[in-house]
Amino acid sequence: MITAAQMRAARALLGIDQRQLAELSGVSLPTIQRMEASEGNVRGVIDTLTKVVEAFDRAGLEIIGDNATSRDGGRGVRLKQAKTPNSGSS
Repeated sequence: MITAAQMRAARALLGIDQRQLAELSGVSLPTIQRMEASEGNVRGVIDTLTKVVEAFDRAGLEIIGDNATSRDGGRGVRLKQAKTPNSGSS
C-alpha cells in the first residue's frame, strides 16, 4: 500500500513534519515514527494505513504504487526499478 520511503517523501513534498502528519491523519506520533522507521512496505493495521494515505490525499498528494499510473496526471515522485547489471545494451 505505502512504503516508509514514500511516507518520508510525501511529507517532504508537503513540507510537514511527523507531528503534523500525525495531526492530519489522526494517528499517534509514535505510530507515524514506527511506520517511517520500517523497512520496505509499511506494515500495520489497515485502518491506520488508510488514515495516513487519506490524509495525504486530502493534502493534495497522491501515493503512486508500483506499475500504477497517476489518476489525475499531476506531478509526482516514483523510484525507477533498479536495473540489473546485464539489462543494459551491449
